[in-house]
Amino acid sequence: MQPLRKGHYQARLADSGADLQRAQALRHLCFRGAAAGPGLDCDGFDDLCRHVLVEDTQTGALVCCYRLMPLQGGDAILSSYSAQFYELSQLAGFRGQALELGRFCIHPERRDPDILRLAWGAMTRIVDDLRAELLFGCASFHGTDSAEYVEAFTMLKDRHLAPPRWLPRVKAPRVFRFAQALAARKPDAKRAMLTMPPLLRTYLMMGGWVSDHAVVDAEMNTLHVFTGVEIGAIPAARARALRLVAAG
Repeated sequence: MQPLRKGHYQARLADSGADLQRAQALRHLCFRGAAAGPGLDCDGFDDLCRHVLVEDTQTGALVCCYRLMPLQGGDAILSSYSAQFYELSQLAGFRGQALELGRFCIHPERRDPDILRLAWGAMTRIVDDLRAELLFGCASFHGTDSAEYVEAFTMLKDRHLAPPRWLPRVKAPRVFRFAQALAARKPDAKRAMLTMPPLLRTYLMMGGWVSDHAVVDAEMNTLHVFTGVEIGAIPAARARALRLVAAG
């Protein structure tokens, strides 16, 4: 992927060990918090992934990063990062190129919406280059108290559950079965969107769907849901907007 620019930001693929370490340092800050001190967030999946960096061209600062792991067909999905937390045998029947999105984070002091737009523009380029048919991953809520996100989970239950043929089953030892717990509740859409994480909100705008439960990840201090987007089902207007950004 050639570098992609918007305003004073640039998105590019990491091309060195130093680039990867910068991404791991930003991930540590975002997922562990400043109080944890400096460190690196890393795991064995890093070596299998392409890492995208979004930098401020005025300062050289890294403001956003994420990783993408190409997976050919459903059997490969069973070896993904997400498969550690979700029982994904339903997806074993998926045929075609898939991409797992992981470790998506934006520097906590940055609020410029161009950062998220550019990140998705770069992702669109990679999706199109690989002719991917499915983008999936874990979308996280900060903290592990599900009560803070009742409206968001209610909306997910009401409008965005995965189709039965793809629905992940429970695997993790600690989960919040929100579709079951909130079955009788109706969502307040405005309040739901106020607490919906930006990454998940973007997934949903593209027609994404989620698992019927959230995993309680105490190590990362998050609640996360499995999220998938079938590329061919993205609304035409949204697909055009993404490709407009991807064109640079």
